[in-house]
Amino acid sequence: MAVTQLFRLVVCRSTARATLRVHRRYSQVCSALSERLRVFESLREKQGNKSGAEAAETRLSIQLADGRTVKATAGVTTPLFIAQSSRVKGALVSKVNGELWELGRPLEADCELQLLGFDTDEGRQAAWRTGACVLSGVLQTVFGAEVCREGASELGLYCDHLLENSALSLSDVEEKCKQAAALKLPLTRLELNTEEVRELFQNSKLRLQLVEEQMSGPTVTVYRCGDSLAVCDGPLLPHTGLLKVFKTIQLSPVTLANETESSGLMRLLGVAFPGEKDKEEWEREREEARRRDHRRIGTDQDLFFFNDVSPGSCFFLPKGAYIYNTLTDFIKSEYRRRGFNEVVTPTLYSTALWERSGHWEHYSEHMFTVTSEGSQTYALKPMNCPAHCLMFEQRVRSWRELPLRWADFGALHRNELSGALVGLTRVRRFCQDDAHIFCTPDQLEEEIVACLDFVRSVYQVFGFSFHCLLSTRPTPCLGEPEQWDNAEQQLERSLQHFGERWELNPGDGAFYGPKIDILIKDAIGRQHQCATIQLDFQLPIRFDLQYVGTDGQLHRPVMIHRAVLGSLERMIAILAENFGGRWPLWLSPAQVMVIPVGGNSESYSKQVVRQLREAGFMADLNDDQGATLNKKIRSAQLAQYNYIFVLGDKESESGTVNVRSRGGKQLGRRPTEDVLTALTQLRDSRSNLEDF
Repeated sequence: MAVTQLFRLVVCRSTARATLRVHRRYSQVCSALSERLRVFESLREKQGNKSGAEAAETRLSIQLADGRTVKATAGVTTPLFIAQSSRVKGALVSKVNGELWELGRPLEADCELQLLGFDTDEGRQAAWRTGACVLSGVLQTVFGAEVCREGASELGLYCDHLLENSALSLSDVEEKCKQAAALKLPLTRLELNTEEVRELFQNSKLRLQLVEEQMSGPTVTVYRCGDSLAVCDGPLLPHTGLLKVFKTIQLSPVTLANETESSGLMRLLGVAFPGEKDKEEWEREREEARRRDHRRIGTDQDLFFFNDVSPGSCFFLPKGAYIYNTLTDFIKSEYRRRGFNEVVTPTLYSTALWERSGHWEHYSEHMFTVTSEGSQTYALKPMNCPAHCLMFEQRVRSWRELPLRWADFGALHRNELSGALVGLTRVRRFCQDDAHIFCTPDQLEEEIVACLDFVRSVYQVFGFSFHCLLSTRPTPCLGEPEQWDNAEQQLERSLQHFGERWELNPGDGAFYGPKIDILIKDAIGRQHQCATIQLDFQLPIRFDLQYVGTDGQLHRPVMIHRAVLGSLERMIAILAENFGGRWPLWLSPAQVMVIPVGGNSESYSKQVVRQLREAGFMADLNDDQGATLNKKIRSAQLAQYNYIFVLGDKESESGTVNVRSRGGKQLGRRPTEDVLTALTQLRDSRSNLEDF
């Protein structure tokens, strides 16, 4: 009957054919979905039989974040029940002893319980992952699309899909998602291994390919949401009814890895919210983020640009280069205080080096290669660590030399997909404040504490608050369990000694060693991961690095990968948005604008500009005869000059400058030498203050 009704609407034969194709496509998708649901339920039944019944209902004591203690029953009581009975509103997900935990998952032991809402990153991500499951179901069951990938990012939720008629009405999609969510569909979770995944998605080659690429361990999480399935990392919400508002943002083509031609895959990006107030707050945040966008600031302040002749590589103009070099000089000055030595290494290496380090096997597709001297292949370096290992092995090392702390500011290149390039935050050519420490096992803990102190000192200058994540052993990993246990314990002791807030991040270490990631929070509350301290068990083994110990025997050094700013390009983007383009004096590429006002003040103004430049300041002169004083001042304020010196006859005669800040505050007439001294102190102390 549905087909008959569709045909009654057509007005020409070609439209009828198109409609029939859509219907056939929808029927094929529904058939595939039905088969997947059957396999999913079969696998769930098998897993349920294996798990068996857990025994006794043990009484538990649950400590809430507000200090209250509540009673619970093991295997029965859920965080959702505790949230409802304790009258905690807006909870979407929880943390149990620091580990993310679904609200509907029963508690298992005494614990500390945090209930998190949409105002937290964890709550927002749980909402958006759930929203991606809803959107996936709607695209499949309502619009007949074949969904190949779904998930959530900082930008929102997304679904990559194939649809013959891709002219979706975004408003229709929003409405259908809202209707589907209102059904309060439960989300059933299964952990599937590779063999089970292949059985589940046997009728979709592309879906299976993307799922297998997504698998970082032996299993992947699949959720059933209504009559559809979604591959999505948890945790999710207990049911879809907690989402009341959906908004689609854009529909764009997706470029797959290692493919140059279009696959026809489209990405629908959107967001979901528990209520209208959450949506309004998100829109305010988005508008503020748009206002602070580093790409806009870069254009307005003449800092940098990009050009298709070198995609993903930034051209820094003089003012942008000043920021770049000032950040580099800042880190180098810290290096000198902290016992680091700078090294310089080549940019291009034979593939023999990358094969030896193991990067060629796992990372070659992300490397730029060139062919020279017949068939010899070389690659631009995407990281510095193999080169530093080469330097270590150049001669026999003694325990007296350790720790060796080597820093490298060489240019790095990574072949990022064109669709992933975003301003300065994701580029193909970049530089890191990259360093590697080679030390003895006994020195490890002290070196980690010193690295953490380095991070704190730098981030305090920028005014960033931060916390640390201890990322532990993933599955699979390389190395002996005892080695991992010992390293993780040393990192934990270092964090406890450090004294700042830290959390456990289970299973998120690199396959070659545990790490500490540092998350910073910017002026508008967004989190960024920049600094990292990474232990590496494998490179010293692969390069057979050794030193002569106090006992005269050969020993293996410990290697620490370490960055504070991370990518300089990305840090400039973060700082531009954090300060909203209002750079503090020490980092500002536009520090002083000098404005002469009539009479004989022009020659005196040039003298002041010369004095400022000789003292190392970024100073300019506005001697435009056609502009009024107010217009010149306003222009300097819009260009974010930290200070504006207005110089007339009185200033020229008395050797003074009349100072005002970019915010319009009058700092008054002061002797030029006194102002130079005060500005020098403000700059050299890297203060973020504007008054002096």
